Amino acid sequence: MKIPRIHGYIDRRILINFTVDPKVVEKIIPFPFRPKTYKDKSIVGICLIRLKNIKPKGFPDFVGINSENGAHRIAVEWDENGELKSGVYIPRRDTSLKLNTFVGGRLFPGKNYYAKFNVKENNGNYHIAFKSSDDTEISIDASETKLFNSKSIFETLDNASDFFENGDLGYSPNKEKFDGLRLKAYKWEVSPLEVSNVTSSFFENEEIFPKGSITFDNALLMKNIEHEWECEKDK
Repeated sequence: MKIPRIHGYIDRRILINFTVDPKVVEKIIPFPFRPKTYKDKSIVGICLIRLKNIKPKGFPDFVGINSENGAHRIAVEWDENGELKSGVYIPRRDTSLKLNTFVGGRLFPGKNYYAKFNVKENNGNYHIAFKSSDDTEISIDASETKLFNSKSIFETLDNASDFFENGDLGYSPNKEKFDGLRLKAYKWEVSPLEVSNVTSSFFENEEIFPKGSITFDNALLMKNIEHEWECEKDK
């Protein structure tokens, strides 16, 4: 039994996005998913999100919990009841809150790994790193900017924004099934980030992503977004 709807605030959300050869992605995502492509490239990434006042919808904010969280994401599509659907497949989730590792996959969709986060934010500059209980590590350094990456496959900020807004439904592995969770942001507003450093032991694992198959593309920032998480039917 899962809590049907969660309410809270996205204090900060950073999306670090990469392009990958779709043939590589096909090998690591399970049925019924397949790569969702943009200009013949698969899109994968890291979501680094700080959540505040998270609690069942209808409860007061003061009972809510706060946490730093990381997710590795792969843009996917699938067929459902004769319709083409799209979203993200999330092979792993990491969290600073031990409670999330217990309720994840039970009261709330998606298994979570416990991770120790190192976060420094000052005057539009961001350093976020974590190391999880199974030694998965990420580290990013980024700064707010007004200029979207001119080398991005998306060409414009609006193109990138539209693509990721349409990826609001995520599925995470949970034993023999996939837990579904939809993000319903009360507003959708992103701004560009300039990334000076990004490392991910997951995306840099050459047994999964052969050397040269994955390339950094762009980074986006969201701040102060009221939202809900809504459970979707498992697959």
